[in-house]
Amino acid sequence: MNSKTKKIVYGALIAAVYAVVTVALAPISYGQVQVRVAEALTIMPFFSSYSIFGLFVGCIIANMIGGNGIFDVVFGSLATLISAVITYYIGKSNLRYKRYLAPLPPVVINGIIIGIELNFLYKLPLVASMLWVGLGEMIACYVLGLPLLLYIDKNDKIKSMIG
Repeated sequence: MNSKTKKIVYGALIAAVYAVVTVALAPISYGQVQVRVAEALTIMPFFSSYSIFGLFVGCIIANMIGGNGIFDVVFGSLATLISAVITYYIGKSNLRYKRYLAPLPPVVINGIIIGIELNFLYKLPLVASMLWVGLGEMIACYVLGLPLLLYIDKNDKIKSMIG
């Protein structure tokens, strides 16, 4: 398989897994108190740029199905895109603790953007919404995503397949 095809397939696989996991776990994937388990995949740009597109598309699909309307499709997906790009640059950096910083962008970016979105759409308290979404992101990204990152980082065979 040539390199371009491999990148497209890899991005599509990330998109599919993100969307399926999010929708399958819908009761905990949407709302003020949410743990979007698929957000653990937001560590993947640490290893490869082409996972950024997969995360973005997967989030668009999940948000289209999620029922919060076009506002969530646009801004929720944009939050994932911004987080993925920042995570990619963390992975390319020379920061000393970059493996532990990589899960942080989705926690902060989604906490802010989705918190504002929930305040706007449902008149939920802004700071509480930001904190709840941030806490759910922390669970997904640090409790699930960080061990995944560390596992991949120690496994040269997996890194060569996705890198």
